[in-house]
Amino acid sequence: MTTNIIDELMWRDAVNQQTDAEGLREYVEKNKISLYCGVDPTGDSMHIGHLIPFMMLKRFQAFGHHPYIVIGGATGTIGDPSGRTSERQLQTMEQVQHNVDCLTNQMKHLFFDEKNEQQLSMVNNYDWTKDLSLLDFLRDYGKNFNINTMLAKDIVSSRLETGISFTEFTYQILQSMDYLHLFRHHDVRLQIGGADQWGNITAGLDLIRKKEGAEAQAFGLTIPLMLKSDGTKFGKTAGGAIWLDPEKTSPYEFYQFWLNQDDRDVIKYLKFFTFLTQEEIQALEEKVATEPHKREAQKTLAREMTIFVHSEEALKDALTITDALFSGDVKQLTAHQIEDGFKNMPTETIGKETKNIVDWLVDTKIEPSKRQAREDVTNGAISINGDKITDTSVDITSDLSIDDKFIIVRKGKKKYTLIKLA
Repeated sequence: MTTNIIDELMWRDAVNQQTDAEGLREYVEKNKISLYCGVDPTGDSMHIGHLIPFMMLKRFQAFGHHPYIVIGGATGTIGDPSGRTSERQLQTMEQVQHNVDCLTNQMKHLFFDEKNEQQLSMVNNYDWTKDLSLLDFLRDYGKNFNINTMLAKDIVSSRLETGISFTEFTYQILQSMDYLHLFRHHDVRLQIGGADQWGNITAGLDLIRKKEGAEAQAFGLTIPLMLKSDGTKFGKTAGGAIWLDPEKTSPYEFYQFWLNQDDRDVIKYLKFFTFLTQEEIQALEEKVATEPHKREAQKTLAREMTIFVHSEEALKDALTITDALFSGDVKQLTAHQIEDGFKNMPTETIGKETKNIVDWLVDTKIEPSKRQAREDVTNGAISINGDKITDTSVDITSDLSIDDKFIIVRKGKKKYTLIKLA
């Protein structure tokens, strides 16, 4: 491990822009720095894209610095215009509070460790804005923001053609107030965020210097935009975002997402998302070059991320499901594992009455006709719960089901269908 956190971040290709690179390096060389990153409660779960800056907070923590997580109970009621082409739909205060509670619990699960004395701190910006009057806001904060400067920020200028409301226009003022509050009350001297947060971060630094003096030491750092090797945005799949909430994205799906990463991307993700050492990552990089078919880097990435976001137990489940689907031995799966592993596979529902396999395959839409069903059964192309069926006189009964709920049919080598018994 390097002795300076900035060197560690540079090796991991995790630095995009810095407001004062030399000054920040010198500061963290001599001091333990308090820093922060925020997340707005626009939903009740984070997705893996949200993780990127918070993994950087955890790296600072590992080097003995003090990270703060800001949950945007106030800014979340407004909506960050960054990266958007249209106005957000405002949420009710009740919905915002529900999301705050959910994200707070997620953050605690991910980043708080009872064994770690150097904890992260978590705060909610609603606490220092809820009692602020409109007149105080305009006099104490609005007076420090120049409209021309605000219009020039990318987050605003990119919206001028389509239009931006005064509400979203003021977002950068609210976020600047966060930085000033944390600077004053918690000695926070660094804000980090994604590349799209540069305008908000620099606005906060401007406010600190206007309020606290030009010599106030405070810094900003952004992380590169994460793109896949094909140029598309990281974290999106055909099925949508990869959520941290296991109810939205099951641990099995989560594991498979990381396992299926391209050889061209996997080392970048190991650097960004895991806490493996430089030596360990370099060894995996050599295996990608010499033994890509073994996919050791992808397996390591999937393992590390599934344990970090979910648990060791969730990883065991994911591996059990993966092995069962690969081998076809699905009888070993529990009903819960089946629900996770087959969530996005073809699914049909049928009654529990006993039927001849030929009729049953047609009724479940696995086969288009009885003739094709008889042919596939006779040729050994049909397996029920992992057992190959070659006799067309076999009856399918509810006794064959797993936990009286599911029957798993495999046609050929890879085509699975989940049958739910009504």
